[in-house]
Amino acid sequence: MIALLLAGALLVAPDPYVVPSLQDVASQPDPARDAPLQLEDVTVTGRPLDQMIRNFVAEVAEPNPRRGLARWNGDVCVGVANLRGEAAQYIADRVSTVAEDLNLNPGAPGCTPNLLIVATVDGGDMARTLVRERGRAFRMGGAGMDRGGSALADFQETERPVRWWQMSLPVDADSGARATRIPGECQEPCLSSTDYAPQIDVFAASRLKTQIVDNIIRTIVIVDVDDVSHLSIQQLADYIALVSLAQIDPDADTSGYASILNVFDDPAVAEGLTDWDLAYLEGLYQSERSDANRRANRTEVAASIRRAHQRIQQARDETAED
Repeated sequence: MIALLLAGALLVAPDPYVVPSLQDVASQPDPARDAPLQLEDVTVTGRPLDQMIRNFVAEVAEPNPRRGLARWNGDVCVGVANLRGEAAQYIADRVSTVAEDLNLNPGAPGCTPNLLIVATVDGGDMARTLVRERGRAFRMGGAGMDRGGSALADFQETERPVRWWQMSLPVDADSGARATRIPGECQEPCLSSTDYAPQIDVFAASRLKTQIVDNIIRTIVIVDVDDVSHLSIQQLADYIALVSLAQIDPDADTSGYASILNVFDDPAVAEGLTDWDLAYLEGLYQSERSDANRRANRTEVAASIRRAHQRIQQARDETAED
């Protein structure tokens, strides 16, 4: 269990703490609650699969205001702070593996982390300290790059076992060029207003399609070790992988689905990423995100998730035949 790993792995903290026992922190099952829905079971429940997928996307996805769904593009370098040894290495390796499965490029040893996981005995205090001392890292000022001031206050003040903050960047899908102005940055010679605004060559003007997409460029995840001690190391690592590789609503109600997002309410719900989680990630990273309408953008991601589900189901069937 992760309590055993964290107890000896956490670096010196300002205040002593005691890792809670399993009896103290284990979630109590609710016999009246329906069992979470497995993705492979949807077609026999009487609820259409496509509708269930759309509902799942609508519940968990949280893009930045007035922006489309963002995802990582290219290199992802995972760093783990305040843990050492086996626990830190496992989490970094596991998140990197999930990223690699999505055709991202995990950073080599010694890379500069753009996905940072910080363990602490007081998540709220850590969040407030980081925001106070590194405010520009949380709000760079470019339009559409973060979830806004209210969300940042929630990140600091709302008690959660794991909390996360992401920065994303609108870019030209073809060239990767930045498509939003960042205060203080300009292109030489920085003499006129046009030098401070990005220049994008539009290949085809359309109200239905867009060449501007959103890429995640930085994620910080804060783990409160007291509140995760009842999870396995795989459960924690997979939870972190999902919330750091996609824009996930921390207040999403996924109780009706068998998802790793429910692991703090019921650790028995999943040993790691479930079919729902894998299909969501695969669908997000396989989608084109070319619809200018944000609702259509989510519909396109949902359709991609549907195709991902079919691939997962086919692979399971082939494995069973072998």
